Amino acid sequence: MSDPAPSPTPRPSVIQLAIKERAALFAAYIPAFTNGGIFVPTTREYRLGEDVYLLLSLPEDTQRYPIAGKVAWVNPPHAGGDRKQGVGIHFPKEEKSQELKNKIEFILGKHLSSDRSTQTL
Repeated sequence: MSDPAPSPTPRPSVIQLAIKERAALFAAYIPAFTNGGIFVPTTREYRLGEDVYLLLSLPEDTQRYPIAGKVAWVNPPHAGGDRKQGVGIHFPKEEKSQELKNKIEFILGKHLSSDRSTQTL
């Protein structure tokens, strides 16, 4: 008897996120992640470590940045502290991600050190 064929690896889900304002980018950016990351508000359920493909648009930029990231944390429904439901996507360790992290940090500039609340950590 032959072994059953291995089940195919599920394809990563695709998420599109267009951030139109610097304040929204500040609230979503996750500088605590080594390679950078972004919070994505969503009601869809994700698991930690799940692969996702993110198409990210930044303020005042017509380009969409493709990121093959991983879910690094989950804000469940009704999370405390007025936190939105969603997921934190950790950018992969690659040159394109480093360039995107640098671009986000350039856009945020001095706001990175602000103590305003965010949707992240």
